[in-house]
Amino acid sequence: MSLRRFLSRYCGVHNFPALICAAILLVVAQHAAPLQGRSRAEAQNPDIDKPLLNIDDDISAFAFAPDGRIVYSARHHFHTKQYDLERDDIWLQDTGGKRRRLLQGEKFSRGNAAFSYIIDSFRWSPNGRLILAQLLTTSVVDERGTTQDSMMTLALEDNGKEIRLTGNDNLLSDAYNATWLLDNSTIVYLTEVVKPKVLFSFKYLNIAAGPSGFVFEGRTFLDAYPIPRTNWAIGVERDRNLTGPPRLQRLELLAQDDRELATLDGYEGGISVSPGGKKVAYFIDKEVLEVRDVSEPNKFARLRVGLGTFQWAPDETRILLHRAPEKKSGDLGWIDIPPLAAHSAKDQEPPVTQPAFVPILHGLTFRDFAITPDGKLAVIAVGKRNLLVFPLGR
Repeated sequence: MSLRRFLSRYCGVHNFPALICAAILLVVAQHAAPLQGRSRAEAQNPDIDKPLLNIDDDISAFAFAPDGRIVYSARHHFHTKQYDLERDDIWLQDTGGKRRRLLQGEKFSRGNAAFSYIIDSFRWSPNGRLILAQLLTTSVVDERGTTQDSMMTLALEDNGKEIRLTGNDNLLSDAYNATWLLDNSTIVYLTEVVKPKVLFSFKYLNIAAGPSGFVFEGRTFLDAYPIPRTNWAIGVERDRNLTGPPRLQRLELLAQDDRELATLDGYEGGISVSPGGKKVAYFIDKEVLEVRDVSEPNKFARLRVGLGTFQWAPDETRILLHRAPEKKSGDLGWIDIPPLAAHSAKDQEPPVTQPAFVPILHGLTFRDFAITPDGKLAVIAVGKRNLLVFPLGR
């Protein structure tokens, strides 16, 4: 679905009826119930009728702070004389279960033009005090009702105070996958250079120092993912003419140093770096996930798992795979990562293994999921307006 169709459907700028979406399941808990003495099947299939916590809200996105707090967005629809609009509210829930609203979407305005947005994702700063929210927006740009879709980023303090990003504007336009560097002041993000969302360049903005600029100026990338707790990222670079193969790069975003890790046979998406920064995984086509050692990049493994979304277990030995397009219903289960073996460019086609898929929660289908920072809990999207969490076992 194109971004325009997606935003028209969800944001209602064109007087579309409001869509009641399936909720993303959020829950916070400091400690999971002890798993000693339970079988693997029991640990991975807890009673779905007995979650540790249930939050009732229509949530579009969420993210866990380093200390376990959750920032999340709740859908908010309202009417004007001309349009049905949506502007998500932003809430913060602490580890004790208390919550407070950081942003009331209906009061969040940009001049006199009508606009809608939904929040697609959040990212916390390393110190856990600043938040970046990625917004999918639709704006009315003239008297005829012509609309324009865009991706923007909003920055907030954890007390709800908005951070001015460019001049008097509190939104950063054309900003994808924005992330904080370790100084808790510099934001690095991707900006589109070949449409629609084919190739991107890196830009930076320092909220204290002012104007933005390019990072790795002149170079273009298919995708990138930050290495946790560092100023580094793993990026997939490709030339602007799309004539050469994709190349996996280790990028120092502050000093703008880089190291090429590998030339890839293909890139379909889904890049993700493991919690300790030791491994990176990505889909090279619609079936095969490639997992590569970051420090010894000639070591890798290929797994035939089918295209989906996944998150790493904290020990980096397995992933939790959602076998469906992002935010579509599908089953959820563990995939073990096999040992990574060395291969050279002269080797024949590397082998592709078919790992076992071990479903959790009795093989039911879910819309979305996440793993809490301590790796003890799974947050699962089930049905409408249900926010559920379950203990994760081996």
